[in-house]
Amino acid sequence: MILKNISEAKAQLSALLEAVQKGEEVLICKAGKPVAKLTAYSGAKEPRKLGMFKGQIFMADDFDAPLPPEIAEAFGIVEETEPVRK
Repeated sequence: MILKNISEAKAQLSALLEAVQKGEEVLICKAGKPVAKLTAYSGAKEPRKLGMFKGQIFMADDFDAPLPPEIAEAFGIVEETEPVRK
């Protein structure tokens, strides 16, 4: 495992990425404490299939209806009013 501080990692990013491609792991530290780990990206195991949850998920007909005023207020949502016409 390769250990680098943030400034070293910035300066040597291309070389560190090459090391990761070769199978190394890189640990990036800040003030001597690990904050991030660079590892090779392996991608998704298999592609997701469209419709794989068909019949298993339910969405209510009113899922996008306005919230009750007391709940909307708790979330800081302000109802928009229609502009005054002259």
